[in-house]
Amino acid sequence: MTAAQSVDEVAGAARRAALALFVDSAAAPLVRVHARPRARAFPGAGALVIARPRPVCVELYVDELKDLWSANDQMVRALKKIQSQATNPKLAKMLKSAQSGIAEHTTLLKSLIEGQDETVKKEHCKGMEGLVTEAIKHTVDEAPEKGPVLDASIIAQYQRMTHYGITGFGTVSAFAKALGLEEDQSKLSAAVDDMAESDELMTELAESAVNPAGVR
Repeated sequence: MTAAQSVDEVAGAARRAALALFVDSAAAPLVRVHARPRARAFPGAGALVIARPRPVCVELYVDELKDLWSANDQMVRALKKIQSQATNPKLAKMLKSAQSGIAEHTTLLKSLIEGQDETVKKEHCKGMEGLVTEAIKHTVDEAPEKGPVLDASIIAQYQRMTHYGITGFGTVSAFAKALGLEEDQSKLSAAVDDMAESDELMTELAESAVNPAGVR
């Protein structure tokens, strides 16, 4: 099995699991429990308009988008610290390029949150916090001396964080599909493809240059 197939399987499994959970709720959305629907009268409307409670599945979708925004910001900050540790020029260049790609994905997340009439803010992602802590430990604070072994460690930590992103974006893509948000789903799926491609390029660099140099 290739690294690309492995990443595709991870993303695919995340999509399938999320979709399975959402299919029923999208067809008959779960709602927060209220004694009765809240009524809202609009001046001059001449009628009473019933404001339905917001579906819980939509709230989950938005919460996950906000969580991913935080994860992206944390990963970018980590990569800025890690980039200067790389000795392989191609690796350093790829780490810099990755920061630009993550920024584009963050812009997407913000627009999707705004599209759900939500306050555009992030929610701290503790999952990425843990990954970043480990990444900084192994590439900066307690890193081996600069050279191919450190470069190999950098790639390993980068891929850990990227796989987290692939799974997270794959999940919200599946949520969007279940909710009938076709445009959201298309954009999120494209982001997953971007990350998977970046991950594959890192694997190719590791296998072709960094890992062999590290064991000489």
